[in-house]
Amino acid sequence: MTLPTDADAPPPDDAPLAPGPPAADPAPRAGRPTCPRCTRPLRACLCRWITPTDHAVEVLVLQHPAERHHAKGSARLLQLSLRHCRCEVGEHFGAQALEWWLHAPATADPGGPPRRALLLYPESPKGDAPDGPTRVPPPSVPLAEPGAWRLVLLDGTWRQAHRLLQAHPALQRLPRWGLPTPPPSRYTVRKARRAEQRSTLEAACLALGALEGRHAPFEPLLAAFDAWVAAQMDWRRGGPGPG
Repeated sequence: MTLPTDADAPPPDDAPLAPGPPAADPAPRAGRPTCPRCTRPLRACLCRWITPTDHAVEVLVLQHPAERHHAKGSARLLQLSLRHCRCEVGEHFGAQALEWWLHAPATADPGGPPRRALLLYPESPKGDAPDGPTRVPPPSVPLAEPGAWRLVLLDGTWRQAHRLLQAHPALQRLPRWGLPTPPPSRYTVRKARRAEQRSTLEAACLALGALEGRHAPFEPLLAAFDAWVAAQMDWRRGGPGPG
């Protein structure tokens, strides 16, 4: 849910490091008809809002398990729309698996160089990142080589995202970047506790636009997100709902 944006069965340290497609979101409770593509209940199917979107900076979403089946969560729509987006669910990831997700070569070039990872998370005065040379400074934006980077988002509440960051030194060492003065949130279906909070989909689109120096490719996905939010609001008012 959040701009900076834990686990059922976290991957072990010796998890295989072979690249693969984004993890499929398992079906919700048995007995409820679900869509085979988005795995949401048919009443809440996301498929009509899926908007194929190409981008140079790959995206890795680390999702709190409480968000996995949240009816108002936006990460699933983001994952199904972005061409290069992986979503992993958990709180305590294996160190080797996490390092692979962060720095594996591009999916389109598995034999290429490792990706550089950038964490979408604002600077904090609480000292939740190590001091000294282990902390990498953020790059200049727009990125000089967007195709060499992977954007990391923490999908959950602020508290969940902070706990996830604290639990993984590999995340703490990443260069950290926060959206500069983002526009008002379009995520009216879910109440934010802080003015700077954005849905994961909004945050990803705004960040990719800034990092790549081009916002137009992400406007159709944001428009689809607006339509999905409107359908959610209609359902809350007693309408037919998003499906």
